[in-house]
Amino acid sequence: MATTEAPGFQAYAHLLDARLLRALAELKYSIPTPVQRASLEQSLGGGSRDIVARARTGSGKTLAYGLPIVQKILAEKESMTRSDPEYAGTRALVLVPTRELAEQVHRQLGAVLTCCRDVVQVANVARAVSQSVQKLLLSEKPDIVVATPARALACLQAGDLSLQTNLQSLVIDEADLILSYGHDAEVKAIVHEGFLARAHQTFLTSATLSDDTSALRGLVLRDPIVLRLDNDTSLATQLTQYYVETAEEQKFLLVYVILKLRLIRGKCLLFVNDIDRGYRLKLFLEQFGLRTCVLNEELPVNSRFHMVEEFNKGKYDYIIATDAHDADQRRAGDASAREYGVSRGIDFVAVACVINFDLPTSVEAYTHRIGRTARAGHTGTALSFVVPRHEYGKKKALSCPTCQRDEDVWALIQEDQRKSGAVGASGIQAWRYDEDQVNAFRYRMNDALRSVTKVAIKEARIQEIKTEILNSKALQAHFEANPRDLEYLRHDRALHPARVQAHMKHVPTYLRPRIAAMPGQAAPSEPRVGYVPKNKQGKRTRKDTRSKPNKKKRDPLKTFT
Repeated sequence: MATTEAPGFQAYAHLLDARLLRALAELKYSIPTPVQRASLEQSLGGGSRDIVARARTGSGKTLAYGLPIVQKILAEKESMTRSDPEYAGTRALVLVPTRELAEQVHRQLGAVLTCCRDVVQVANVARAVSQSVQKLLLSEKPDIVVATPARALACLQAGDLSLQTNLQSLVIDEADLILSYGHDAEVKAIVHEGFLARAHQTFLTSATLSDDTSALRGLVLRDPIVLRLDNDTSLATQLTQYYVETAEEQKFLLVYVILKLRLIRGKCLLFVNDIDRGYRLKLFLEQFGLRTCVLNEELPVNSRFHMVEEFNKGKYDYIIATDAHDADQRRAGDASAREYGVSRGIDFVAVACVINFDLPTSVEAYTHRIGRTARAGHTGTALSFVVPRHEYGKKKALSCPTCQRDEDVWALIQEDQRKSGAVGASGIQAWRYDEDQVNAFRYRMNDALRSVTKVAIKEARIQEIKTEILNSKALQAHFEANPRDLEYLRHDRALHPARVQAHMKHVPTYLRPRIAAMPGQAAPSEPRVGYVPKNKQGKRTRKDTRSKPNKKKRDPLKTFT
């Protein structure tokens, strides 16, 4: 039976302005995703009810609300002259949990406005700018304002932003994350303290809809249409999930072997639960010639966004991302910390694998992290390191406090993934590897870990901040007026990062696993890491495709891509 191809954006020419269709064609967006189709039909097809969209990360939620709000602005302005007092006014407010997501939404909306930028303007007020600059930006009355809840409320209270007259659309993007970051009070204040026009349509989007988001829905939505599109693509076939129970020290050994032997092909995100661990892992991997960068809240938002762009362009294959591990700490933290987020809100392109070096402390955080891979129809892999309770604390210098609860959290994650249909009834697969072969690399791991001292970690953090200060465009005027400050920074005492040993960058031939073809494929013409599976009797089922096997060698590591 032939399958019917989903209609392209041109099928919505009766709903969307020709300028939007032209911009979508230039961006090579030919076919709307299921959540985009449903949103266009519900919001522009004659109805104006509030909309709740639940769809997994990478399903196109930004354009699902972006296209309707832009179309409504274009339609209203079509019948107005530029001299009309009502022509200029903010007609849409988009609330997002993090500055990173604000930047992403601003860029994506700007891209679809390519052909109508003279009519519709979009402003991002989540950026860290002075109050005078922000006031000037909002004085131009941009049609769409993108902001974090805290920044939006501050602008409304200061009178810089007015939404009582022209507001058509309110968007609450990643609603569950807004709540977990402690922004619920600001959202409630924006909605209930008389800042908004009474007649407006609200869009609420999320990858998960918990009890907390249900409470928020009751506060900000009126008789909403719920679009449940979790299964618009088959997560079970796109994303392969693995876990391995391991001691804390073994994590470093496994990640070294996995990355150095290129058992992962493509870009990889490694999540840790605090900044020091991020730099410890970075310095450890640098011992073996593996280039990484650490994405964390200490860096300015522009620097973080630049790192992501460099990663997406292929300058880095690996990013180590620190992630908030405690919702209570988020709520108690300052505004800048609450507005930082990596597991959601950043558009990482073509991530092949997510490694939970440190297991997240909640089911929701796990869902958000693995949502960075297997996006937009691509396949991906997630691997999680789980520290058994009896292994916790054996190596204090390498311990992470959150790992104490790994077993309990992992049980909840397994159950949630089974219920969602993302994995089979048996749960997430255990990753099996040849311990003897991995242990052959242990002496190198120990050598590298000895080089990564607390002092080296501290100085690596200082060096990164110092580099950001020297490269900051915002501080150029200060340094021009105060050249001695610049000289002090440039000629500050020398830092002593981790000692890198040249021989560690290369893997000796005797440690390399044998090269084999992947099952069901012809032997590769070029060497690459494959695997030689064992049969039930423990014998090899495939011969080496390059040379005779050495009987003393054991089977190499299984890949999990």
